[in-house]
Amino acid sequence: MKEALFWEKEDGDVRCDLCSHHCLIKEGGRGICNVRVNKGGVLYSLVYGKVASLTPDPIEKKPLYHFYPGTQALSFGTMGCNFRCLHCQNVSLSCGDPESSFLKEMTPKEIVDIAKRYDGIAWTYNEPTISYEYSYDVFKGLKERGGGYTVYVTNGYITQEPLEYISPCLDAMNIDVKAFTDGFYKKVVGARLEPVLETCKRARELDIHIELTYLIIPGYNDSKDEVSDFCRWISDELGKDTVVHFSRFHPHHKMRDVDPTPSSKMYEARDIAHELGLEYVYIGNLPANNDLHCPGCDELILKRGNFTTDKPKLKDGRCPRCGKVIPLRYQRTR
Repeated sequence: MKEALFWEKEDGDVRCDLCSHHCLIKEGGRGICNVRVNKGGVLYSLVYGKVASLTPDPIEKKPLYHFYPGTQALSFGTMGCNFRCLHCQNVSLSCGDPESSFLKEMTPKEIVDIAKRYDGIAWTYNEPTISYEYSYDVFKGLKERGGGYTVYVTNGYITQEPLEYISPCLDAMNIDVKAFTDGFYKKVVGARLEPVLETCKRARELDIHIELTYLIIPGYNDSKDEVSDFCRWISDELGKDTVVHFSRFHPHHKMRDVDPTPSSKMYEARDIAHELGLEYVYIGNLPANNDLHCPGCDELILKRGNFTTDKPKLKDGRCPRCGKVIPLRYQRTR
């Protein structure tokens, strides 16, 4: 076990301040995430140094489309999650036992040694925030050794202080905005919407590259009004150049009775986003044209296909035809 960061004693219990649940944990108890435990009035992480999954992936699978396209990220996951999504796609990890013998023990140095063979590392598969101490030590070690980029694929429930603390070592985040109503978050996720939106804004302020994913679930978060509200919020609070991924729902876990998202709904969401001025909108989990075109003149900047990309056609970060700045990090890391 590793002593956790961001907690305080409170009337004999401990208060975890890593995520916006702010769990008050009694002696011997665990937080909602199931991986942070109170032992003798001290909060510990049960997943430090424990690996559930470790494999290279194209960065586009995270998904990150404007962040070093065509590169390979070492993708990492542990056990546990601070959400209880009824539609979870990785329930064996999110609800798994952090003390399982299935987990492989690896030091941060061992992870860094492997990660340096690739362009970067992405903490994914389960919620990265809850293995914060482990990810921080890996990211810090990678940067100190001149390694590649670092990524969180996250639900965005991290609080401000931990986000600021890790930001010098964290290059990018794909933040999964589950819906745009608090009712959905309470019923389907077991959380609140506002902390996620605050994370999006704070990450942008910290100059962390962010892309947002919105999984469209029929009958739950797919109304035109809700999608429009989501897109307007992005435009107003983050900027029209924010990258957005609308992802298609497939039945899983406790929502197997819900139909997959119709293709028409996916294209409808993209059309709404474009009509409201968002410049970089992509569709996931079904075949679609996700090439990058300049929103100023429609020049083809980057052609994509099956997680492969061509070299982007840019001149000093701008469209070669009209000169518009294209927000794309694309210099290779090694």
